[in-house]
Amino acid sequence: MQGSISCATPVNFENKESEAVTERSISGALGILKACLKSKTVKRVVYTSSASTVMFNGQDVEVVDESFWTDVDIIRENLSPFMRSYMISKTLTETAALEFGTQHGLDVVTVIPSLVVGPFICPKFPGSVRLSLALVLGNQSEYSLLLNASMVHVDDLARAHIFLLEYPDAKGRYNCSSDTISLEKLSEFLGGKYPEFPIPSPESLGEIKGMKWPGVSSKKLLDTGFEFNCGVEEMFDGAIQCCKERGYL
Repeated sequence: MQGSISCATPVNFENKESEAVTERSISGALGILKACLKSKTVKRVVYTSSASTVMFNGQDVEVVDESFWTDVDIIRENLSPFMRSYMISKTLTETAALEFGTQHGLDVVTVIPSLVVGPFICPKFPGSVRLSLALVLGNQSEYSLLLNASMVHVDDLARAHIFLLEYPDAKGRYNCSSDTISLEKLSEFLGGKYPEFPIPSPESLGEIKGMKWPGVSSKKLLDTGFEFNCGVEEMFDGAIQCCKERGYL
């Protein structure tokens, strides 16, 4: 089967919401889908979405699966401009991509990763890795974003893309997240595994307040036979090693 994987998305780095970001994202995704349709040889497109497209739905639940969709109005009302620009863009672009596939008979499958952690090769410090290392870096303003953090190793995410491109019965949306960990448990893990860093104690983090994001269920993906190879330890080993090599730590 001929297929295509779409991973890139425009990101606004100016800390303000811009409708142009969403417009570029939708236009870029639909441009790829139109090219695939025109080729007459591409049978499936795997599009990279984000867990932000399932988390902010206004429902008080512990775990979200692929049936949940984010309400962009909730994002606009509750999150900072920098965060909401990306999240609104991803939500509306995934919606547009799936609708295009349905309308034109193109098999569009979306992968919905949680926080992507692990080694990196890009020249800049990836935002997802930097956020995951907030306790290591001492970025106190970001602690509240890790109150209930769902994560996936970058290698497992890459493998999931390839798997869903080749799996004959793949259809629709697939969450991709291997672990969910609380801020206190993350502190306990990091403090025990990396004693060279001044990790805040679990007790000192008990008063951190913020939006507790629901966990991300990958049951649909696992039911296909896919297996995660990496856990939290491999994620942080890879991320911290890369940060040391690049002078971030």
